[in-house]
Amino acid sequence: MALARPTKPLPLSGAAMHLRWGSVGLVLLAVLGGAAVLTAATRSGRYLVRAAWEEGKILRHRRSIADLVQDPRTDAVTRGKLQLVLEARAFARDSLGLPARDAFTQYTRLPSDTLVLVLSGAARDTLAPVTWWFPVVGRVPYKGFFDVKEAVREESRMRDRGFDTYLRPSPAFSTLGWFNDPLLSTTLHSDSADVANTVVHELTHNRFYAPGEAVFNESFANFVGARGAAAFFRARGDSANASACERRWDDEKRLGAFWTRVKDSLEVAYAAHPGTDGRAARLSARDSVYTWARRQLVDSVGPRLTTFPAWYASRVRLDNAALLARRIYMTDLGAFDVVWEREGRDLKRTIEAVIAARR
Repeated sequence: MALARPTKPLPLSGAAMHLRWGSVGLVLLAVLGGAAVLTAATRSGRYLVRAAWEEGKILRHRRSIADLVQDPRTDAVTRGKLQLVLEARAFARDSLGLPARDAFTQYTRLPSDTLVLVLSGAARDTLAPVTWWFPVVGRVPYKGFFDVKEAVREESRMRDRGFDTYLRPSPAFSTLGWFNDPLLSTTLHSDSADVANTVVHELTHNRFYAPGEAVFNESFANFVGARGAAAFFRARGDSANASACERRWDDEKRLGAFWTRVKDSLEVAYAAHPGTDGRAARLSARDSVYTWARRQLVDSVGPRLTTFPAWYASRVRLDNAALLARRIYMTDLGAFDVVWEREGRDLKRTIEAVIAARR
């Protein structure tokens, strides 16, 4: 979705490349159904109308991936990744039982390298996320913006109200099967392992999406994307990319467990100083926890990461908004692997078992 690169740096972390915004497209349903038109004079209404307009632009500029692969004017690198997308999509459909429908059969080149900016917010002295309600998907702890200036304004408004904020780009999204989701040029900036992961991740949302449960939805899709991409490359005899997917998944599990420890420490620290009178003490305790977290990242966690940049441990953003945003994608990741092992490492059976248990 056409966004200009912001003229000033945004507070992004090195992990932004691993984040995807899974439900942005569903806000369009209310727009297309006319609900947003009735509220166009409100901020929410204008937001929904803008979302519909941007989705319409993406759909209007789609081109068949199969045609582009055959087009001699398509450069070799792009052709290779487009072919990879078609093959990963077929694998997800045929081997994993994920409803592909017409998703990822078409391609839209965006005029910039930013699709959408995603904003999260949280209280500074409690682990209480800011949430937004949208039709169909329910209440979610993030909001996407197609306009850089509006995203920065909203972030500034939240900061002025005393919240932690976390604004970052996302290269992909899913409309959960309601529209023919095209592959976007922003996704092709990633390497082959991440491209395949993205395809499987987003198609997972087509199979199951629990309204109002963003943490489960995204963590589950994160698991399926990682394990599914690894299985895809193994089926192709591509051990290098299969290993890359597995190493990235190991890193995400390691970080997910670490962020859980940080979350638990913060909850204990906040609970020790209840009430209005305890706010100053809670903020001081929070600073102590994040100081400890930085030390652990640099001394213990970071050196064990093999797929994150060397500077990640010393520079990754540490505050409540960033922590809760990461936990959307990294909560109980090890639990999914437990089911996977129990199901004999059969990912298709694991997907069905997890969905059945969740229902």
